[in-house]
Amino acid sequence: MTSTPTAGDLPLADMVVLDLSQIMAGPYCTMVLADLGADVIKVENPHLGDQTRRSWGYAMSGEDSRAFLALNRNKRSVALDLKTPDGVRTFHDLVRTADVVVENWRPGVAARLGADFPTLKPLNPALVYASISGFGQDGPYASRPGYDLIAQAMAGVMSIAGEPGGRPVKSGLPVADLGAGLFCAIGILAAWAESRRTGHGRYVETSLFEATLALSVWESTEYWATGIAPQPLGSANRMSAPYQALATRDGYVTVGANNERLWQRLCEALGLPELRTDARFATNVQRMANRAELEAVLERRLRERDTAEWVDLLLAAGVPAGPIHDYRYVLEEDPHVQARGMIHHVQHPLEGTVKVVASALRLDGVVPPVRRPAPLLGEHTAEVLRERGIRTAADGAQAPPSTTAEVN
Repeated sequence: MTSTPTAGDLPLADMVVLDLSQIMAGPYCTMVLADLGADVIKVENPHLGDQTRRSWGYAMSGEDSRAFLALNRNKRSVALDLKTPDGVRTFHDLVRTADVVVENWRPGVAARLGADFPTLKPLNPALVYASISGFGQDGPYASRPGYDLIAQAMAGVMSIAGEPGGRPVKSGLPVADLGAGLFCAIGILAAWAESRRTGHGRYVETSLFEATLALSVWESTEYWATGIAPQPLGSANRMSAPYQALATRDGYVTVGANNERLWQRLCEALGLPELRTDARFATNVQRMANRAELEAVLERRLRERDTAEWVDLLLAAGVPAGPIHDYRYVLEEDPHVQARGMIHHVQHPLEGTVKVVASALRLDGVVPPVRRPAPLLGEHTAEVLRERGIRTAADGAQAPPSTTAEVN
C-alpha cells in the first residue's frame, strides 16, 4: 500500500459526530463517516453501553464482542447517563461543539431523553441531526421495533428471496440495516455540506423499511410492468437471462450473459451455436420466459467440465463469469482481496491484533486507514470533555442551568 493518511488528511477531518446509536444501522453509518476522518464520539450509557458489546456475535477475551469491534472502529467512547440531569447537561454541552448527531431509537425516545432535534437545534443552529428507525417517525408502523429481518419481510425482500417453491428466506446480508446506514450517511453528508454553506442544519431521517424498499429497483419495475407480484428466482436476474449460477461438474459457475452480444459469445464458447437460432431463446424476453428450459440446456453442457475450466474458457471468450467462493477463501486466500488491501489489522488494548474488513472506498488510491480500534466503554470520556472544556457536577464545578427536566 502507499503511504497511510492520518485523520487530518481525510476529507471529513473537521466533522464532529455525536453517535447515540447502537447495534448495526446507526453504528455502520457512523463508521463510514469515521473511516473518512470524522471524529465520531460514541455516547453510551455507562452501565451497559451499545447492546452489541455484550450480547451479539462471538465472545472474545474481553467483555466486548467481535460484532461490536466490527462496527465501531475509528470512534471514541464517552459514557453519559442521559436519564440524569448532569448527563443531559453534559450532552448538551457536547452538542454545542458538534456538527452531527445520529440516533436510532424508536420514535419518541429521543424527546424523552432531551436529545431530540427540536431540543438540540437552539443549542446549535448548524446541527445536522439524523434519525434511523425501523419504519420512520410517523405512519401506522412507526411504533414497531426495527429489526432487519422484519423490515426485509414487510418490504417484500423475503417474498422474492430463495429458490422457487422454497420456504421464505432473508437476504444473506442484513440489507435493511446496512442500506439504512448507507442512506443515512449520504443524507448526513448532503446536509452537512449545506450547513457549512448556509449555517443552518437539517433533520435527516431514514428507516430500515424505506431503505429496503428503495433498494427494490428491479422488483418494483417488474410489478409495475406486469401487474404480477415478483416471485423467487434463486440466483437468476429479473431483467435478463442467462444471468445466474449454473451447475458444473464439480460445483457452480456464475454467468452474466445479460445482453445479445454476450449471449452470442456464450453460445460459441459452450459449443452450442444452434441456441442462437432457437426460437425459445432468440431474444432476452424469450430467454426469460423460457428460463427453466434454458437453464437445463446450458447445464447439460456445463456439467461436462469443472468450474475452474469453465471460468477460464468463458473469460477468454469475453463472457463475464466467476466461481462461488466461501468466506474462508475470500478472507484468507483470495489474491485480489490481498492485492487490494481489503483486510486491515488493528491493535486492540485487550484483544491484541484484530482483523477487520476495510472500507470499500479509496481516496487517491488509498484505502482509508483504521486509525484506532473500537473503543472500550467510556474509554475517552475524560479526554473528550477535557478537549471541549466541559466540567461536570462530578468534577465539583457549578454545572450550568439544565435546559431539560430529569428523565425517569
